[in-house]
Amino acid sequence: MSETSETVSTPPSASRECPQHEADVIVVGAGPSGATTAYHLAQAGLDVLVLEKTAFPREKVCGDGLTPRAVKQLTSMGVSFEDKGWIRNHGLRIIGGGVRLELPWPELAEYPGFGLVRTRYDFDEILIGRAVEAGARLLERTNVTEPVIDPRSNRIVGVRAKNADGERVSYRAPLVVAADGNSSRLSVAMGIRKRDDRPMGVAVRTYFTSPRHDDDYLESWLELWDSSGGKDVLLPGYGWVFGVGDGTSNVGLGILNSTASFQDVDYRNLLRRWTSSMPEEWGFTEDNQRGRIRGAALPMGFNRTPHYSRGLLLVGDAGGMVNPFNGEGIAYAMEAGHIAADVIVQARSRPTRQARERTLLGYPRILRDTYGGYYTLGRYFVKMIGNPDFMKYATKYGLPQPLLMRFTLKLLANLTEPSHGDAMDRVINGLSKMAPAA
Repeated sequence: MSETSETVSTPPSASRECPQHEADVIVVGAGPSGATTAYHLAQAGLDVLVLEKTAFPREKVCGDGLTPRAVKQLTSMGVSFEDKGWIRNHGLRIIGGGVRLELPWPELAEYPGFGLVRTRYDFDEILIGRAVEAGARLLERTNVTEPVIDPRSNRIVGVRAKNADGERVSYRAPLVVAADGNSSRLSVAMGIRKRDDRPMGVAVRTYFTSPRHDDDYLESWLELWDSSGGKDVLLPGYGWVFGVGDGTSNVGLGILNSTASFQDVDYRNLLRRWTSSMPEEWGFTEDNQRGRIRGAALPMGFNRTPHYSRGLLLVGDAGGMVNPFNGEGIAYAMEAGHIAADVIVQARSRPTRQARERTLLGYPRILRDTYGGYYTLGRYFVKMIGNPDFMKYATKYGLPQPLLMRFTLKLLANLTEPSHGDAMDRVINGLSKMAPAA
């Protein structure tokens, strides 16, 4: 008998239900993690219902840059990069300490040798479109307000939401995936809260009409100087300039909470001051700005756990899966969505409730085995770059060393061969395995 048949403590008149509101799995949120989860579940033949509080297309705060890790996931979903709107990049350009260094993406069998840029305005829509084509059902303007808990098992068996007409509606499924972003109201309602021992960042960005719009390298500035207090202060974080290919550049900065100054920084003013120091011919001026400066939190290093509890799986920002080394979130959101889908499919094939639950409890373990040690290294890295003296030393003596910087690129972007790699790969993989996956 399906677990959706369990009794829930919901008055019959409290919300409207119908067969179309039942599914094998409900995915809350249609961003990269939710869309990827839904796609792979639908590909496996499951009935998947995706509930998205907004409507597509929609704007999201992001750098719009995609590393080869993300490109691999897009390829596995059958996304075509030949359509208008995609711009390829060959690697990372690093600027700092008076040094300008271009580092091509490493040539690996595990990942493609190129990255991409695509504005989030329609990127998420492309992904959820692939999920719908695979068979997933999407309901837009459906704002999930709370979980439905079975009082006997204390498990989630659905969600309550307000639909596009403002009606209260219940949706039922034996498993629910929280892909509802950093705040993840669903996770909080299930008692899964953020961890204070994990790094957190803030990213702010805007767009400028610029001749640099077709740059084929992602550009990262390692030094962010704040002079607002009367003296130059080097802040933990980085700036970026990513050509979008449509006549504009995505220009932004990310700052980490590894220093006491984190809470006091006016990020938008800092971005304005930083861009005003750029060469005039780049066009990063107020007259050329397209859209306002927008900001978003960067939940890093598994800052919300456990990633599975009582029928709820967390993916993407809901589970704090942003890479602490470089602030990349999309690749890990998509990878986690793929992993979650595989676990769910395997769990549903088990003959007993106990066996299904054992399989689902393996999801956090797979995440720890895959990312835990690497994210621990990332937390150490965040603490190190929070030290201004270390950053000054690193940029002055590290950037001029091409071999060291190639190693650093592999480390920060997490681009290594899992086996049969070169010496750099073996060192990075070894360190990740030795680090505790706490």
